[in-house]
Amino acid sequence: MRASMVSSRGLLLITLVSLMLLPGLGEAYSGGIGGEQNNAGETIDDVAKQGCLCHNSAVTDSVQIILDDVPYTWVAGETYEMRLEIIDGTSKSTGGFSMRTSQGILSGDGQNFDEDSTTLTHTSSSSRVWTITWTGAEAGTGHVDFWISANAVDGNGKNTPGDNWNSMAFNLVESAEDDGRGTHTIIAGSGIPEATEGGVSEVDLHTMGAPFRAHWLGLLGFGAVISVIIFCGLLLRYGFSTSYSGRSNVLRLRYKLNRRGDQ
Repeated sequence: MRASMVSSRGLLLITLVSLMLLPGLGEAYSGGIGGEQNNAGETIDDVAKQGCLCHNSAVTDSVQIILDDVPYTWVAGETYEMRLEIIDGTSKSTGGFSMRTSQGILSGDGQNFDEDSTTLTHTSSSSRVWTITWTGAEAGTGHVDFWISANAVDGNGKNTPGDNWNSMAFNLVESAEDDGRGTHTIIAGSGIPEATEGGVSEVDLHTMGAPFRAHWLGLLGFGAVISVIIFCGLLLRYGFSTSYSGRSNVLRLRYKLNRRGDQ
């Protein structure tokens, strides 16, 4: 009887602990994410390829992914250092990423998810800029594919409105030697914030970087230019005549000179 009571209490304790951990499934992974993930009954095979389940279900261009110093081609055994940055037009201050390559080794700022050297993810959500190092695969591999999913969030560890993500995919072609073209930048997304609820085309001026005072000063400046144009037109039209009777003072003087023959 006593053993049965102990067993029941132990089962109850395990159940309570499990229930306490359930809310964590809907929270963000501030220490990195990758591979197969399950959230709210939905499962994806790879976060880097298919996106983020913990922050909204749809991709959005309001999150801009910028990858600098990307080579045009790659050479076997060479190491390439790239700079990954996340830009978002809202007030979100933190973010994270999950990256995968089909061949080669990823390293740099972050960690290999589940010790898989073909993956890389953030270790903290306090930054939006990371240095990524990719070591080329073996000769004869051919083209190599890359996938990146990145988000911009408020850092509270939960899936809150406005926590958005975007994705990027590209590939590099193998070359026997450096082709001398250097590097380039790959960009996904616009970084422009989405319209607020209640108005599809309404965007807060402060969000777009135009303070209220600067907005009205711009309108006043535009009005001043129009006023000057109108004033100059009236000045040229009427001249400085104090007794205008149908023609400008300048034209009256010209007619007078013509009559005198004094040109």
